Order: sequence, then structure tokens, then C-alpha cells
Amino acid sequence: MDSKKIRHILTITTIVVFSSFLYSLSMNAFVDAGNLFPGGFSGISLLISRGAKMYFNLNIPFSIPYFSLNILVTILVFKYVGKMFIAYSVLWYTSTSIFTTILPVFPLTSDTLLIAVFGGILSGLGMALALRNNASSGGLDFIAIYASSRFNVSTWNYVFIFNSVILLIAGLMFGWTQALYSIIFQFCSTQIINEMHTRYKLKNLYIITTIPDEVCDAIFRTTRHGITKLWGEGAYSHEPKCFLFMTLNAYQVPEVVDSIRMVDPKAFINVATSERIFGNYYQKPLE
Repeated sequence: MDSKKIRHILTITTIVVFSSFLYSLSMNAFVDAGNLFPGGFSGISLLISRGAKMYFNLNIPFSIPYFSLNILVTILVFKYVGKMFIAYSVLWYTSTSIFTTILPVFPLTSDTLLIAVFGGILSGLGMALALRNNASSGGLDFIAIYASSRFNVSTWNYVFIFNSVILLIAGLMFGWTQALYSIIFQFCSTQIINEMHTRYKLKNLYIITTIPDEVCDAIFRTTRHGITKLWGEGAYSHEPKCFLFMTLNAYQVPEVVDSIRMVDPKAFINVATSERIFGNYYQKPLE
């Protein structure tokens, strides 16, 4: 393995551990301090931990059900996602299990609304950093990413709906006030993830150029997506123009636009959101 690859792995590992630390801070400084419930396997784990304490007087640490549930899902989805993605995700939720155990619970404020909003932001930031660097928090994220890869759509809003169901169950068990604040927490977290995680968001590029072959060659050096070429005429200049159309992932747009402007600084480029695609579309697999 060359030194560049080693540096890349070390960099991603550091970011993944740091993102799990941020998420653990949100758990201990906001979720536990405000007696809230996060979504996903974290929420299920807290339901188990607090339910065991309330109904059976058993002290089950959060990290035990959290780690156990994640290991189970990891085994189930192992052959459907990339091996490095699995490895970084295992690192993430293992680090989170450790950090939430060793970090103290330290409330930063007694205002439950502030706890819900800023705790959700910090939680979403930690998870989004992991997702942007080929990792996830495991659990429902694995399922969401598999569905996103399968259907080429972002599924985080569906995850929010599922998490809301978990929080409604928490409301039935432990009271509605904290459960409703927890939905605010989850909404803030989901919005941060939706904003930062752009892998499954699609964009359309509309390009007008006089040197289409050079532009197409530049694009093909950065991405494998196809391009449709149409010839037309400028209505004012009456000069021949070529119209290029392509669809690509949102995170690829800056690199592709830069490559176009390198060969044709005068190219006209319009970037638009694509709601849904049907047909053959290449989605770069997770490593």
C-alpha cells in the first residue's frame, strides 16, 4: 500500500472518530441532560435502557444495546455495501459506544427547547461528517443508504418519519413532553444531514458551448455519466452553438464545472435540481 493511500485512510479515520465524538457530545450534553430520545438505533437503545431501569430496575448501559443492534444490521447488509464503508461505520459506532460511556453527562442549559435545537444540530453535524467521509452511524443509516443506492433518491426524510414513530412510542412510555421535544431534536438533525449529505441528490447540467468535443472530453475525465449533444443556433449572434445535457450527483458538480471552464471559459452553464430519474444511471458504488 503506497503512502498516499495510507495518508488517505488515516485522514478519513481521524474524521470518522471526530464525528463520532461530536455525536457522543450531543448524546451526553443534550440528549441525556434534557431527557430526550434520539432516533434510529440510538433511540431504540435508550428506550431499552430507560425502560429496563423504570420497569425492571435493571441498569443496562446505553452502549450495550446500541452496539449489539448495530453489529446485527452490519452482518445483514455486509454484502450490499462497500467493505471500507462497513469498516469505517463499525469504527464510528464503536467509538460512539466508547465515548458515550466515558464522557460525563454535563447539561449546558436547562432550557429544553435549546437542548432540542442545538443538540439536534450537533447530532446531525456528527452524522453528516461521517456520511461525507464514507462512513455512517450504522443501523438505520445502512438501510437508508442501501435504499438510496437502489432507487437513486435521498431517503433521509423517510428515516425521519420512522424516527418519529419511535419517539411516539417513547411518548407513550415516558410522557409526551420530552417525546415532542425529541421530534424537534430529530427534525433539526435530519435537516443538517439532508443539507450536508449530497451523494444521492441529483443535478442537471445544461451547457452551451462552441467546442463540445473538448468539453465532453474534459467531463469524461472526471465522471462516467453520459452526455446528450444537440446542435442549435444563437438567436442573437446566429452562430452555431452546441447544447449539452447531463445528470450527475450534486457533490460532483463543482469538479465538473471547473473542468468545463478550464477548456471553455466562455461556456454557458445552468445547474438545476433533478427530482427523480428513470432509466440507466451510473451511481458510483461505496468503497
